[in-house]
Amino acid sequence: MLALIAGSCNASVAPPVEPNLGIVPAPANVERLGGYFLLNKATVIEASGYDAIHCATLLNDYLGKAYGITLQVKNESSIPPRAHVIRFDLRANTSPPEGYSLQSSHNGVTIVSNDGAGLFYGLQSLMQMTDAAFKPPVQGVPIQVELPCANIQDAPRFPYRGLHLDCGRHFFPVAFIKTYLDLMARYKLNTFHWHLTEDQGWRIEIKRYPLLTSVGSIRSQTVTGHEGGSNQYDGKSYGGFYTQDEIRDIVEYARLRYITVIPEIEMPGHSLAALTAYPYLGCTGGPYAVATHWGVFPDVFCPSGDSTFAFLENVLTELMQLFPSHYIHIGGDECPKIRWEHDPRDIALMKSLGDTSADQLQSYFIGRIEKFLNDHGRDIIGWDEILEGGLAPNATVMSWRGEAGGIAAVKLHHKVIMTPGNWLYFDRGQGIPANEPLNIGGYLPLSKVYSYDPVPAVLPDSEKQYILGAQANVWSEYMASPEKAEYMILPRMLALAEIDWTPLEKKDYGDFLARLPAQLSWMDQQGYFFRIPEPLGLSDSLTTQDRILVKLTPPLPGTRMYYSLDSAATVSSTLYTSPVLLTLQANRPDTLHVVEVSPAGNTSVDYHAVFMRKEVLKPKPGARPATGLNLKGHRDTIRVSLKRHRVHPGPDGKELAKVNSLGMAGKIRPLQPT
Repeated sequence: MLALIAGSCNASVAPPVEPNLGIVPAPANVERLGGYFLLNKATVIEASGYDAIHCATLLNDYLGKAYGITLQVKNESSIPPRAHVIRFDLRANTSPPEGYSLQSSHNGVTIVSNDGAGLFYGLQSLMQMTDAAFKPPVQGVPIQVELPCANIQDAPRFPYRGLHLDCGRHFFPVAFIKTYLDLMARYKLNTFHWHLTEDQGWRIEIKRYPLLTSVGSIRSQTVTGHEGGSNQYDGKSYGGFYTQDEIRDIVEYARLRYITVIPEIEMPGHSLAALTAYPYLGCTGGPYAVATHWGVFPDVFCPSGDSTFAFLENVLTELMQLFPSHYIHIGGDECPKIRWEHDPRDIALMKSLGDTSADQLQSYFIGRIEKFLNDHGRDIIGWDEILEGGLAPNATVMSWRGEAGGIAAVKLHHKVIMTPGNWLYFDRGQGIPANEPLNIGGYLPLSKVYSYDPVPAVLPDSEKQYILGAQANVWSEYMASPEKAEYMILPRMLALAEIDWTPLEKKDYGDFLARLPAQLSWMDQQGYFFRIPEPLGLSDSLTTQDRILVKLTPPLPGTRMYYSLDSAATVSSTLYTSPVLLTLQANRPDTLHVVEVSPAGNTSVDYHAVFMRKEVLKPKPGARPATGLNLKGHRDTIRVSLKRHRVHPGPDGKELAKVNSLGMAGKIRPLQPT
């Protein structure tokens, strides 16, 4: 049985404390006090009322799984004198919305908030403090968790802190959706944007229209790899959908974690699955087929017939019975107008409305759906294409094609959620493309995600209020399993959390990186499939010397590293135990490959870096050094481009990025000691 001992603050024996107490996202204000508090089995949880008792239950669940103990939960009147207490105190007018204060002292911990969400977020901070303060036990000494004495005052920067998941292209089981919500809750994200319909599959049961799931949820096969001139398919039928009972279960699971679930039903584009089930909804009448590859398709909902809107209103009516969220996401993106421009009924509708373009017809479509939802007490969110042809009156815009759409919406005094692809599309690769598993393309490292500020610098102070927050999007074209989805969001999701929660002036990437290993260790222990960052010291290098000593440091304590030269590394390669000495030949690149294995057995992809010796000819007496090269002090920069890695095109057919494997400025280094 685990033994946890109660003690008093004693600064002389306090354990090392992580920056910001190890908490992600970093709190608004942390005051570290001297000493520590030790829990024991006699520690009591004080809680009264639904929200406090709920937090007490979650704390006991955590302590039981992590340390094997369960604490008694009592109200204030039944707590014995001099007891060491963890208090959850719901008290009016004590904090901003979702904010909390946490005070830990030698007597215990007190979390105070104005609302249940604040208590819950204080609990998340307490659990992360416990994770960061835990020390491995010494033989013969009881395990103990030494919580630092501290005072935290905390509240989120933004009210909307979102993470998206596309279940249309690939279906994810209920168990994984709950895992996703657990991760969001730990890092104080409060909105789950659930993308439920696509050209490649309809994923939500609508009882009035059973063909949506019996037909529209199933595609005949799926494209493999990246699309190109000769697509390859797996030849396997693929499908899946959520029953209404499963959706109710997930919505309730999210509510208990103070997460709002916003469903998305795509319209008027990305609707092939629905058209396949009910062909009368399209302009041509079909036949249609659920899409087997990715991209944008010309067949979309037809706006000229009342039958289309009757169908969508019936779908939305059932949807609203399942999702209590104030917002309903209706998509509105990537809708080709070619069918509308050639359909006599749609042309007649445009003329009757006085419209001169199909973009205006899309505005009519969105506005009609918005009015229906407004009449039922709901508001819409749409991608920034809903700006085309004029924005619906009460719509909130999700700006994904950069920030321009969001800025334009703010100028019209519409609320905006920032989700620009260059910073917040987690389907993009996390490292140099040549080192990454199959993904949609592009390069979005952790550092770039962290650098993002959802409030564009061009906005005056009077308009910043319209920015509700930021959301990362997880499109699943190349994520066929929960493990791949976890890999793509972790650890970038932690950077997103800090973007949304931590005050801008408090953000510090170096401090964030110092807190990251403890979070990765927790993920490793919990069995998540996160991306293990590259080893420190593994980077492309250009030198004038014939030998270079490569010293590698694992990003996660306890990680084993295996390396090889000029071929992919595996767990059967050489175990890294000391710096690797490379002997280089002039103008011939050598590649060092490394694979990492975490303490729990999570294995990284094959990382590699290119090393090359640049031959420098000695200039004739009185001649100038070679252009771009100054050997003085071996510090100046020369530029080299050994090779380029061209990433695959995105869904719009345009190249997203080009990344140099060794196309950056290289440093001329002196010979390292051997």
